[in-house]
Amino acid sequence: MIAALAVVLLALGLVMMTDASHGVVVATTAVLGVLTLLHGLLVTVSSMPGVPGSGGWLNLARGAALATSGGLILAQLAGAPLPAGVLVGIAFVVDGGLRIFGGQLMRFAAWRRVVLWGAIEVVLGLLFLVGWPISGERVVPFSVGMLLVVSGYVLLRMGWELRQLEPEAAILLLSVFGGRGWQDNAPVLLGGSDGAAPSHPLIIHVWTPAVSAGVRPTVPVINRYVAAMDSTGKVSTGHCSLEAGPVYISHYPANEMAYAPDQFALTMRATADNDQPGRFLPNLAAEIAEWCPPDQQLVFHHYDERRLRAYWAGYRQDDTYNTSNRNCAICVAAALESALEGRLASPRPWLRILRLLCNPDIWSAAALRKHASSITWTPGSVLDYARALREVVEPHESHPAQRLRRAFRLVLGVR
Repeated sequence: MIAALAVVLLALGLVMMTDASHGVVVATTAVLGVLTLLHGLLVTVSSMPGVPGSGGWLNLARGAALATSGGLILAQLAGAPLPAGVLVGIAFVVDGGLRIFGGQLMRFAAWRRVVLWGAIEVVLGLLFLVGWPISGERVVPFSVGMLLVVSGYVLLRMGWELRQLEPEAAILLLSVFGGRGWQDNAPVLLGGSDGAAPSHPLIIHVWTPAVSAGVRPTVPVINRYVAAMDSTGKVSTGHCSLEAGPVYISHYPANEMAYAPDQFALTMRATADNDQPGRFLPNLAAEIAEWCPPDQQLVFHHYDERRLRAYWAGYRQDDTYNTSNRNCAICVAAALESALEGRLASPRPWLRILRLLCNPDIWSAAALRKHASSITWTPGSVLDYARALREVVEPHESHPAQRLRRAFRLVLGVR
Protein backbone atom coordinates (compact mmCIF):
# COMPACT_ATOMS: atom_id res chain seq x y z
CA MET A 1 0.00 0.00 0.00
CA ILE A 2 2.81 2.40 0.88
CA ALA A 3 4.63 1.58 -2.34
CA ALA A 4 1.45 2.24 -4.36
CA LEU A 5 0.97 5.62 -2.70
CA ALA A 6 4.64 6.44 -3.33
CA VAL A 7 4.30 5.66 -7.04
CA VAL A 8 1.19 7.86 -7.26
CA LEU A 9 3.00 10.76 -5.59
CA LEU A 10 6.07 10.35 -7.79
CA ALA A 11 3.98 10.30 -10.97
CA LEU A 12 1.83 13.24 -9.91
CA GLY A 13 4.89 15.24 -8.87
CA LEU A 14 6.67 14.66 -12.18
CA VAL A 15 3.56 15.69 -14.11
CA MET A 16 3.28 18.92 -12.12
CA MET A 17 6.97 19.73 -12.59
CA THR A 18 6.93 19.18 -16.37
CA ASP A 19 3.40 20.18 -17.43
CA ALA A 20 3.34 23.91 -18.21
CA SER A 21 -0.33 24.02 -19.21
CA HIS A 22 -2.48 26.84 -17.89
CA GLY A 23 -4.90 24.39 -16.24
CA VAL A 24 -2.16 22.80 -14.08
CA VAL A 25 -0.88 26.23 -13.01
CA VAL A 26 -4.32 27.50 -12.01
CA ALA A 27 -5.39 24.29 -10.26
CA THR A 28 -2.16 23.95 -8.25
CA THR A 29 -2.08 27.61 -7.26
CA ALA A 30 -5.75 27.53 -6.21
CA VAL A 31 -5.37 24.36 -4.12
CA LEU A 32 -2.18 25.57 -2.41
CA GLY A 33 -3.71 28.98 -1.73
CA VAL A 34 -6.93 27.55 -0.28
CA LEU A 35 -5.10 25.04 1.92
CA THR A 36 -2.66 27.67 3.21
CA LEU A 37 -5.48 30.14 3.86
CA LEU A 38 -7.61 27.56 5.71
CA HIS A 39 -4.64 26.36 7.74
CA GLY A 40 -3.84 29.96 8.69
CA LEU A 41 -7.45 30.67 9.70
CA LEU A 42 -7.56 27.47 11.76
CA VAL A 43 -4.34 28.29 13.63
CA THR A 44 -5.38 31.93 14.13
CA VAL A 45 -8.87 31.29 15.48
CA SER A 46 -7.87 28.31 17.65
CA SER A 47 -4.94 30.32 19.13
CA MET A 48 -7.08 33.18 20.40
CA PRO A 49 -6.89 33.78 24.17
CA GLY A 50 -9.23 31.50 26.08
CA VAL A 51 -9.46 28.77 23.44
CA PRO A 52 -8.53 25.38 24.97
CA GLY A 53 -5.13 24.20 23.77
CA SER A 54 -4.19 27.57 22.25
CA GLY A 55 -0.49 28.14 21.74
CA GLY A 56 -0.35 31.81 22.72
CA TRP A 57 0.38 34.88 20.67
CA LEU A 58 3.27 33.25 18.76
CA ASN A 59 0.86 30.71 17.28
CA LEU A 60 -1.57 33.56 16.64
CA ALA A 61 1.10 35.40 14.65
CA ARG A 62 2.00 32.20 12.77
CA GLY A 63 -1.62 31.68 11.83
CA ALA A 64 -1.98 35.27 10.64
CA ALA A 65 1.15 34.91 8.50
CA LEU A 66 -0.14 31.67 6.95
CA ALA A 67 -3.57 33.19 6.23
CA THR A 68 -1.94 36.24 4.63
CA SER A 69 0.31 34.02 2.50
CA GLY A 70 -2.70 31.96 1.37
CA GLY A 71 -4.55 35.14 0.43
CA LEU A 72 -1.58 36.43 -1.58
CA ILE A 73 -1.27 33.11 -3.41
CA LEU A 74 -4.94 33.23 -4.36
CA ALA A 75 -4.60 36.88 -5.34
CA GLN A 76 -2.21 35.83 -8.12
CA LEU A 77 -5.15 34.15 -9.87
CA ALA A 78 -6.89 37.56 -9.92
CA GLY A 79 -3.83 39.25 -11.44
CA ALA A 80 -2.25 40.64 -8.25
CA PRO A 81 1.12 42.36 -8.79
CA LEU A 82 2.93 40.15 -6.23
CA PRO A 83 3.26 36.67 -7.79
CA ALA A 84 3.01 33.61 -5.56
CA GLY A 85 6.43 32.57 -6.88
CA VAL A 86 7.97 35.40 -4.85
CA LEU A 87 6.51 33.97 -1.64
CA VAL A 88 7.73 30.48 -2.53
CA GLY A 89 11.18 31.86 -3.36
CA ILE A 90 11.40 33.70 -0.03
CA ALA A 91 10.28 30.53 1.80
CA PHE A 92 13.01 28.49 0.07
CA VAL A 93 15.71 31.06 0.88
CA VAL A 94 14.68 31.34 4.55
CA ASP A 95 14.38 27.57 5.04
CA GLY A 96 17.68 26.91 3.29
CA GLY A 97 19.37 29.63 5.31
CA LEU A 98 18.14 28.04 8.56
CA ARG A 99 19.47 24.66 7.44
CA ILE A 100 22.90 26.16 6.67
CA PHE A 101 22.95 28.05 9.97
CA GLY A 102 21.90 24.99 11.96
CA GLY A 103 24.40 22.67 10.30
CA GLN A 104 27.29 25.10 10.72
CA LEU A 105 26.37 25.76 14.35
CA MET A 106 25.67 22.20 15.52
CA ARG A 107 28.28 20.26 13.50
CA PHE A 108 26.53 16.92 14.06
CA ALA A 109 27.52 13.82 12.09
CA ALA A 110 25.63 14.66 8.88
CA TRP A 111 25.98 18.45 9.06
CA ARG A 112 27.72 18.77 5.68
CA ARG A 113 24.80 17.07 3.93
CA VAL A 114 22.34 19.38 5.70
CA VAL A 115 24.38 22.43 4.66
CA LEU A 116 24.48 21.14 1.05
CA TRP A 117 20.69 20.73 0.93
CA GLY A 118 20.33 24.16 2.50
CA ALA A 119 22.54 25.69 -0.19
CA ILE A 120 20.48 23.97 -2.91
CA GLU A 121 17.31 25.40 -1.35
CA VAL A 122 18.78 28.90 -1.29
CA VAL A 123 19.87 28.67 -4.95
CA LEU A 124 16.42 27.42 -5.99
CA GLY A 125 14.78 30.20 -3.99
CA LEU A 126 16.91 32.85 -5.68
CA LEU A 127 16.11 31.39 -9.12
CA PHE A 128 12.39 31.47 -8.24
CA LEU A 129 12.73 35.12 -7.19
CA VAL A 130 14.36 36.19 -10.46
CA GLY A 131 11.95 34.09 -12.54
CA TRP A 132 14.60 32.11 -14.42
CA PRO A 133 14.65 29.46 -15.82
CA ILE A 134 11.11 28.90 -14.46
CA SER A 135 8.63 31.72 -14.92
CA GLY A 136 6.89 33.15 -11.86
CA GLU A 137 3.51 31.58 -12.61
CA ARG A 138 5.14 28.12 -12.90
CA VAL A 139 6.95 28.29 -9.56
CA VAL A 140 4.01 27.06 -7.44
CA PRO A 141 3.23 23.86 -9.42
CA PHE A 142 6.96 23.18 -9.89
CA SER A 143 7.73 23.49 -6.16
CA VAL A 144 4.65 21.46 -5.17
CA GLY A 145 5.72 18.84 -7.71
CA MET A 146 9.18 18.70 -6.14
CA LEU A 147 7.59 18.22 -2.71
CA LEU A 148 5.49 15.33 -4.04
CA VAL A 149 8.51 13.71 -5.71
CA VAL A 150 10.56 13.91 -2.50
CA SER A 151 7.61 12.61 -0.46
CA GLY A 152 7.13 9.75 -2.92
CA TYR A 153 10.80 8.82 -2.70
CA VAL A 154 10.70 8.83 1.10
CA LEU A 155 7.57 6.67 1.13
CA LEU A 156 9.09 4.25 -1.39
CA ARG A 157 12.19 3.95 0.75
CA MET A 158 10.07 3.52 3.88
CA GLY A 159 7.96 0.82 2.23
CA TRP A 160 11.07 -1.12 1.23
CA GLU A 161 12.54 -0.91 4.74
CA LEU A 162 9.23 -1.93 6.33
CA ARG A 163 9.38 -5.17 4.36
CA GLN A 164 12.73 -5.91 6.02
CA LEU A 165 11.71 -4.75 9.51
CA GLU A 166 11.13 -7.41 12.14
CA PRO A 167 7.55 -7.44 13.50
CA GLU A 168 8.81 -6.77 17.05
CA ALA A 169 10.76 -3.64 16.07
CA ALA A 170 9.41 -0.12 16.26
CA ILE A 171 8.80 1.75 13.02
CA LEU A 172 10.94 4.52 14.50
CA LEU A 173 13.99 2.32 13.87
CA LEU A 174 13.69 2.94 10.14
CA SER A 175 16.52 4.98 8.65
CA VAL A 176 14.16 7.82 7.66
CA PHE A 177 13.77 8.54 11.38
CA GLY A 178 17.33 7.80 12.46
CA GLY A 179 19.52 10.50 10.89
CA ARG A 180 20.72 11.86 14.24
CA GLY A 181 20.57 8.62 16.25
CA TRP A 182 17.79 9.97 18.46
CA GLN A 183 15.67 6.84 18.01
CA ASP A 184 18.37 4.29 18.84
CA ASN A 185 16.36 3.38 21.95
CA ALA A 186 13.04 2.91 20.14
CA PRO A 187 11.43 -0.17 21.76
CA VAL A 188 11.65 -3.71 20.42
CA LEU A 189 8.72 -5.62 21.95
CA LEU A 190 7.54 -9.21 21.78
CA GLY A 191 3.79 -9.54 21.41
CA GLY A 192 1.28 -6.87 20.48
CA SER A 193 -0.29 -4.24 22.70
CA ASP A 194 -3.20 -5.38 24.84
CA GLY A 195 -5.09 -2.21 23.89
CA ALA A 196 -5.76 -1.31 27.53
CA ALA A 197 -6.19 2.35 28.40
CA PRO A 198 -3.20 3.91 30.21
CA SER A 199 -3.46 3.91 34.00
CA HIS A 200 -1.97 7.41 34.24
CA PRO A 201 -2.03 10.47 31.98
CA LEU A 202 1.16 11.39 30.14
CA ILE A 203 2.22 14.94 31.03
CA ILE A 204 4.82 17.05 29.25
CA HIS A 205 6.36 19.64 31.61
CA VAL A 206 8.19 22.59 30.04
CA TRP A 207 10.32 25.30 31.60
CA THR A 208 10.70 27.93 28.86
CA PRO A 209 14.03 29.83 28.82
CA ALA A 210 12.67 33.23 29.86
CA VAL A 211 10.73 31.87 32.83
CA SER A 212 13.59 29.66 33.98
CA ALA A 213 15.91 32.67 33.77
CA GLY A 214 13.43 34.75 35.79
CA VAL A 215 13.17 37.53 33.19
CA ARG A 216 10.51 38.98 30.93
CA PRO A 217 10.94 38.01 27.25
CA THR A 218 12.74 40.78 25.40
CA VAL A 219 13.16 38.89 22.12
CA PRO A 220 10.09 36.60 22.33
CA VAL A 221 10.97 34.08 19.61
CA ILE A 222 14.56 33.65 20.84
CA ASN A 223 13.50 33.61 24.49
CA ARG A 224 10.92 30.89 23.80
CA TYR A 225 12.80 28.59 21.47
CA VAL A 226 16.51 29.14 22.12
CA ALA A 227 17.71 30.87 25.31
CA ALA A 228 17.31 33.81 27.66
CA MET A 229 19.83 35.73 29.75
CA ASP A 230 19.18 36.58 33.39
CA SER A 231 20.23 39.74 35.25
CA THR A 232 23.67 38.29 36.07
CA GLY A 233 24.51 37.47 32.44
CA LYS A 234 23.87 33.73 32.82
CA VAL A 235 22.22 32.05 29.83
CA SER A 236 19.34 29.60 30.36
CA THR A 237 18.08 27.25 27.62
CA GLY A 238 15.09 26.03 29.62
CA HIS A 239 14.15 22.42 30.33
CA CYS A 240 11.44 19.82 29.73
CA SER A 241 10.44 16.48 31.22
CA LEU A 242 7.83 13.77 30.74
CA GLU A 243 5.74 12.18 33.48
CA ALA A 244 3.45 9.13 33.24
CA GLY A 245 2.67 7.69 36.66
CA PRO A 246 5.85 6.06 38.05
CA VAL A 247 7.78 6.89 34.87
CA TYR A 248 9.57 10.24 35.05
CA ILE A 249 11.88 11.18 32.19
CA SER A 250 14.17 14.13 32.85
CA HIS A 251 17.73 14.29 31.55
CA TYR A 252 20.02 16.91 33.01
CA PRO A 253 23.78 17.57 33.05
CA ALA A 254 25.46 16.19 36.16
CA ASN A 255 27.16 19.53 36.74
CA GLU A 256 25.40 22.84 36.27
CA MET A 257 26.44 24.31 32.93
CA ALA A 258 27.46 27.93 32.65
CA TYR A 259 26.69 29.24 29.16
CA ALA A 260 29.03 32.19 28.68
CA PRO A 261 27.62 34.44 25.93
CA ASP A 262 30.93 34.52 24.03
CA GLN A 263 31.26 30.71 24.16
CA PHE A 264 27.62 29.86 23.51
CA ALA A 265 28.13 28.84 19.86
CA LEU A 266 30.93 26.41 20.75
CA THR A 267 28.87 24.95 23.59
CA MET A 268 25.99 24.26 21.20
CA ARG A 269 28.03 22.03 18.89
CA ALA A 270 26.78 18.43 18.80
CA THR A 271 30.30 17.00 18.82
CA ALA A 272 31.77 14.34 21.13
CA ASP A 273 34.04 16.87 22.85
CA ASN A 274 30.89 18.49 24.26
CA ASP A 275 29.68 15.21 25.80
CA GLN A 276 29.55 15.22 29.59
CA PRO A 277 28.12 13.10 32.40
CA GLY A 278 24.39 13.53 32.94
CA ARG A 279 21.83 12.59 35.57
CA PHE A 280 18.19 11.59 35.62
CA LEU A 281 15.96 13.40 38.07
CA PRO A 282 13.61 11.08 40.02
CA ASN A 283 10.33 13.03 39.95
CA LEU A 284 8.72 16.42 39.40
CA ALA A 285 8.71 17.29 43.12
CA ALA A 286 12.49 16.91 43.28
CA GLU A 287 12.87 19.01 40.15
CA ILE A 288 10.71 21.82 41.57
CA ALA A 289 12.52 21.71 44.90
CA GLU A 290 15.86 22.00 43.12
CA TRP A 291 14.80 24.66 40.63
CA CYS A 292 11.29 26.02 40.02
CA PRO A 293 7.84 24.84 38.79
CA PRO A 294 7.31 24.41 35.03
CA ASP A 295 5.40 27.19 33.31
CA GLN A 296 3.82 24.99 30.61
CA GLN A 297 2.14 21.57 30.78
CA LEU A 298 0.48 19.38 28.16
CA VAL A 299 -1.53 16.23 28.92
CA PHE A 300 -2.08 13.10 26.79
CA HIS A 301 -4.64 10.44 27.67
CA HIS A 302 -4.07 8.06 24.74
CA TYR A 303 -0.62 6.46 24.50
CA ASP A 304 1.14 3.09 24.88
CA GLU A 305 2.53 2.67 28.41
CA ARG A 306 4.49 -0.44 27.47
CA ARG A 307 6.33 1.26 24.64
CA LEU A 308 7.10 4.26 26.85
CA ARG A 309 8.55 2.07 29.61
CA ALA A 310 10.61 0.09 27.08
CA TYR A 311 12.05 3.28 25.57
CA TRP A 312 12.98 4.66 28.98
CA ALA A 313 14.56 1.37 30.08
CA GLY A 314 16.92 1.57 27.10
CA TYR A 315 17.67 5.30 27.20
CA ARG A 316 18.62 5.50 30.88
CA GLN A 317 21.40 2.92 30.45
CA ASP A 318 23.60 5.78 29.24
CA ASP A 319 23.57 9.09 31.12
CA THR A 320 25.75 10.98 28.59
CA TYR A 321 24.48 14.53 28.08
CA ASN A 322 25.15 16.72 25.06
CA THR A 323 23.57 20.17 24.76
CA SER A 324 22.58 19.69 21.12
CA ASN A 325 22.55 15.95 20.50
CA ARG A 326 21.43 14.27 23.75
CA ASN A 327 19.57 16.81 25.82
CA CYS A 328 16.33 16.90 27.81
CA ALA A 329 14.21 17.97 24.82
CA ILE A 330 15.57 15.26 22.50
CA CYS A 331 14.92 12.66 25.20
CA VAL A 332 11.32 13.82 25.76
CA ALA A 333 10.51 14.13 22.02
CA ALA A 334 11.79 10.60 21.32
CA ALA A 335 9.93 9.20 24.34
CA LEU A 336 6.69 10.85 23.20
CA GLU A 337 7.07 9.43 19.69
CA SER A 338 7.63 5.94 21.10
CA ALA A 339 4.59 6.26 23.36
CA LEU A 340 2.34 7.39 20.50
CA GLU A 341 3.41 4.80 17.93
CA GLY A 342 0.46 2.72 16.81
CA ARG A 343 -2.17 5.00 18.35
CA LEU A 344 -3.74 5.67 14.94
CA ALA A 345 -3.91 2.05 13.77
CA SER A 346 -7.09 1.50 11.78
CA PRO A 347 -8.80 -1.36 9.91
CA ARG A 348 -9.23 1.15 7.04
CA PRO A 349 -5.70 2.51 6.61
CA TRP A 350 -6.42 4.33 3.31
CA LEU A 351 -9.17 6.35 4.97
CA ARG A 352 -6.90 7.10 7.92
CA ILE A 353 -4.12 8.30 5.61
CA LEU A 354 -6.50 10.58 3.71
CA ARG A 355 -7.79 12.10 6.95
CA LEU A 356 -4.24 12.67 8.16
CA LEU A 357 -3.24 14.33 4.90
CA CYS A 358 -6.16 16.75 5.38
CA ASN A 359 -5.20 17.52 8.98
CA PRO A 360 -3.00 20.65 9.19
CA ASP A 361 -1.60 19.55 12.56
CA ILE A 362 0.20 16.59 10.99
CA TRP A 363 1.90 18.99 8.55
CA SER A 364 2.85 21.31 11.42
CA ALA A 365 4.33 18.39 13.36
CA ALA A 366 6.26 17.20 10.30
CA ALA A 367 7.69 20.70 9.72
CA LEU A 368 8.76 21.00 13.37
CA ARG A 369 10.44 17.59 13.25
CA LYS A 370 12.24 18.43 10.02
CA HIS A 371 13.67 21.65 11.46
CA ALA A 372 14.67 19.89 14.68
CA SER A 373 16.62 17.28 12.69
CA SER A 374 18.54 20.11 11.02
CA ILE A 375 19.30 21.90 14.30
CA THR A 376 18.08 20.31 17.54
CA TRP A 377 15.05 19.96 19.77
CA THR A 378 14.57 22.68 22.38
CA PRO A 379 11.96 22.81 25.18
CA GLY A 380 9.96 25.40 23.22
CA SER A 381 9.91 23.40 19.98
CA VAL A 382 9.02 20.20 21.87
CA LEU A 383 6.04 22.04 23.40
CA ASP A 384 4.79 23.01 19.92
CA TYR A 385 5.48 19.52 18.57
CA ALA A 386 3.64 17.85 21.44
CA ARG A 387 0.70 20.23 21.02
CA ALA A 388 0.44 19.37 17.30
CA LEU A 389 0.69 15.62 17.97
CA ARG A 390 -1.97 15.83 20.68
CA GLU A 391 -4.37 17.40 18.20
CA VAL A 392 -3.72 14.42 15.92
CA VAL A 393 -4.04 11.53 18.40
CA GLU A 394 -6.65 12.74 20.92
CA PRO A 395 -10.09 11.85 19.48
CA HIS A 396 -11.88 14.92 20.84
CA GLU A 397 -9.23 17.21 19.39
CA SER A 398 -8.33 15.52 16.12
CA HIS A 399 -10.79 17.12 13.71
CA PRO A 400 -9.91 20.71 12.72
CA ALA A 401 -13.57 21.59 12.09
CA GLN A 402 -14.43 20.81 15.72
CA ARG A 403 -11.69 23.12 16.95
CA LEU A 404 -12.88 25.91 14.65
CA ARG A 405 -16.46 25.56 15.85
CA ARG A 406 -15.37 25.59 19.50
CA ALA A 407 -13.15 28.62 18.93
CA PHE A 408 -15.87 30.58 17.10
CA ARG A 409 -18.37 29.79 19.85
CA LEU A 410 -15.95 31.11 22.45
CA VAL A 411 -15.30 34.29 20.44
CA LEU A 412 -19.03 34.87 19.88
CA GLY A 413 -19.93 34.02 23.46
CA VAL A 414 -22.11 31.07 22.45
CA ARG A 415 -22.23 28.10 24.86
